[in-house]
Amino acid sequence: MSARSPRGGTIVDDGVSGERLTELLDAVLSVASDLDLPGVLERFVHVSAELTGAPYGAINVLDKRGASTTFVQTGVPAAIAAMLGHPPHAVGVLSKIPSQGVLLLDDLTQHPAFEGFPAGHPPMGSFLGAAVRVRHQVFGYLYLSDKPGGFTEHDATVVVALAAAAGVAVSNAQLYADAARREHWLRAGQDITTMLLSGVDEEDALAHIAATARDVSDADTAALALPGMNGELMIELADGHAADSLVGQIMPPDGRSWSVMTEGRGLLVESLSRSRVVRVVPMRAFGPALFAPLQTSGRGVGVLILLRRIGSAPFDPNDLIKAESFASQAALAFVLAEARHAQDVAALLDERERIARDLHDMAIQQLFATGMQLETVRRRAARGVDATELTSIVEEALDNVDGSVRQIRQIVYALRDPDAATSLVERLRREASLARTGLGFAPSLVLNLDDVPLPDGDYLEVDQLDARVRADLADDVVAVVREGLANAARHAHASSVTVQIAVRGTGPSGTVTVEVEDDGAGLPTSRDRRSGTGNLAARARQHGGTFSLGVPPSGTGTLLSWSAPLA
Repeated sequence: MSARSPRGGTIVDDGVSGERLTELLDAVLSVASDLDLPGVLERFVHVSAELTGAPYGAINVLDKRGASTTFVQTGVPAAIAAMLGHPPHAVGVLSKIPSQGVLLLDDLTQHPAFEGFPAGHPPMGSFLGAAVRVRHQVFGYLYLSDKPGGFTEHDATVVVALAAAAGVAVSNAQLYADAARREHWLRAGQDITTMLLSGVDEEDALAHIAATARDVSDADTAALALPGMNGELMIELADGHAADSLVGQIMPPDGRSWSVMTEGRGLLVESLSRSRVVRVVPMRAFGPALFAPLQTSGRGVGVLILLRRIGSAPFDPNDLIKAESFASQAALAFVLAEARHAQDVAALLDERERIARDLHDMAIQQLFATGMQLETVRRRAARGVDATELTSIVEEALDNVDGSVRQIRQIVYALRDPDAATSLVERLRREASLARTGLGFAPSLVLNLDDVPLPDGDYLEVDQLDARVRADLADDVVAVVREGLANAARHAHASSVTVQIAVRGTGPSGTVTVEVEDDGAGLPTSRDRRSGTGNLAARARQHGGTFSLGVPPSGTGTLLSWSAPLA
């Protein structure tokens, strides 16, 4: 028995046999078991065509205007599909499929809404169409056609059941993909914060922000509009498709970018190519767009612009929420980096004042006293005083000059190396403490002297370790630890990092070894930039030592190993 729904669809209970019911249940489970959206759609189309005996099947995902954004089909050869060009839109017979139930036709060419096939399209007769609903909204439409003898109401029942299963599977796949994107956005924000706070070049950080945002959002292009000269908002950097055409473009003062930055609220544009208010000509070559403010504490520092090609799926509100969060985190990192730079400048000015005081209070005063001594020699020599007495005064003056030179050298050395008065152990502990921000946890620092771990608070052993490592070598040890911790924070995504410093022996036969080990993602298959590790290798060669970067004995993570002789 069968009935037609008042919406024009067919609702059926045709007495499904046990074998057919088993096939249907297996098909439902098959469709609902996948968490990959393209896989769900492909499996749904194949199973629907197979169970109904349709030689042609497709699912068409449409936008609000009825234009196709995703089209998955089976039956039409790839060469013919490529020749047809774009997939069908919701026009003609396809626009008559109800949002609930099915459209069941013996011959679609006889339907009043039929408008003909595109050139090269294979002929089709019988037709069965049904909507796939996700959370009470139509997600897409299933098309089945050209079954010999026509589709039955039993086929309609099967399709309705499969469409319901597909709706659940699509919803699960969307939730899974959304969670994965959210995690990717969060990790991207952490990477940006780590880069900026570790002192990376600002231009490199901007390039990383654009590239990461483009990748995470599935955009074709990402651009950063930042305040520039004369108060203008200009695209300083772009990444992806047609990026060169965007760099240097000035954003109109009354345009979207200025509005987003000043108001602190992002916005979505369905298509820039169709918008009548786009005045930046290169941006008219794009379709969907997303604008997110780079803002923190009410201060706007720029705008993140994500773009997709014409005809691509539009950005949705969830995309905007995640992009706004990422942009805010990047903006906060920029502000913190600026604050740290200002603090460094203030510290530099304080250091200059200290140097000026030291020069005045020690070296200059001593030179002034030496000048007075020499003036005394000149006056006494003019009076004919004995040369022996004058010689003793001159020798004392020369000693004072030597002392002044030593003081000036000490001041200059302190200017070059503000850590000169700080022990190596203290500097290493400070590096481990500073790395906590980038890593999200405190790294472990292990110090060994002649293979014996140094306990905290054992100042005698600490002094011995400091005494064995000369000053220039200590500087390189600290630099290696700093670079190793920065690399772990930037790339490893680790849950633990251990730094081991081992000093063995003394003099030319002694060595200092640095090992930084993490349990993270390990080395990438390809590395485009090697400037940091190149510096570590150069430091090792300078001392006649070694450097390596590989996998630790545990087989997980990365092990940085650096060693140099003590003399």
